[in-house]
Amino acid sequence: MMSLLQSLGLDQGLLAQVFAGLAVFLLVVAFLPRVGAGRMARSRVAGVVQKRDAMKEKMRVDAKKKKKGDLDDSTIRVMRRTIERFRMQEMLDNTELRMKLAQAGFRGTKAPIVFLFFRLVAPFLMGGFAMFYFAAIYAAPFEPMRHSIISIVVILVGYALPNVLLKNKTQKRQVSLQRAFPDALDLTVICVEAGMSIEKSFHKVSEEIALQGPELASEIALTNAELAYLGDRSLAYENFARRTGLPAIKALTGAMVQAERYGTPIASALRVLSEESRGERMSIAERKAASLPAKLTVPMIVFFLPVLFVVIIGPAAIQVMAG
Repeated sequence: MMSLLQSLGLDQGLLAQVFAGLAVFLLVVAFLPRVGAGRMARSRVAGVVQKRDAMKEKMRVDAKKKKKGDLDDSTIRVMRRTIERFRMQEMLDNTELRMKLAQAGFRGTKAPIVFLFFRLVAPFLMGGFAMFYFAAIYAAPFEPMRHSIISIVVILVGYALPNVLLKNKTQKRQVSLQRAFPDALDLTVICVEAGMSIEKSFHKVSEEIALQGPELASEIALTNAELAYLGDRSLAYENFARRTGLPAIKALTGAMVQAERYGTPIASALRVLSEESRGERMSIAERKAASLPAKLTVPMIVFFLPVLFVVIIGPAAIQVMAG
């Protein structure tokens, strides 16, 4: 080898410098992209964490503002006295009414009082507004029969309106719970398989899904608190199922109660429930996609076809009118 280099007239020192520089260059090329990617990944993670902390702080500020906007105690006392005068005291202690309000997200002690007060006052307000409209604002002469029938219909609408609004609020909240439930169940499976207890798992899951599903996060946090102070743990799971009203959460709580009572492994049951919940969410999305063509028929007839007719027939009609 040395004779070959001497025959070619190459200096050994020069070749050593060339190979050393080549080795350094290859090392830089090999490790620099990894270092750059690592820095980029760390910066992305830091950005995500910072954004999540900012959103959590915003949620805390919004919660404080909402708390400041609550009704004061004097207003609640007036509402309660009004309800008691109309002999509706028994409805305040109705467990079914409290559960319906809890499913809509109203869990405070003031919620039944406010709901019953507006349910009592709404028919009178809407009926009085209808009579005032016909007597003072309506320009045509007052017709006792027709306007009285309209006022009665308005009163009936005012009587049914609080229940309709409560049902609508409950349905929207259940849709939000159902969307966030599969991800929360997956996180619960991961925490349980990692060796965490149910309380630790619920605490971790409620923190992680606070941005994606704040309703479900609050329900899980409340269940975790009930598990800590209630003597019967199965009662906490049952309250969780009743407050949400979802069959998937009812199945989850049933599996939890069975695991606590008989000592069955909870991780396998949670994994099966997770797969079922994800399949159910996919089937709901498929049903919505399948119903989309039927829903688009009326908008296409009303909005697209007239424009299409104008574009096609318009030039010909202009030419006929000009000729």
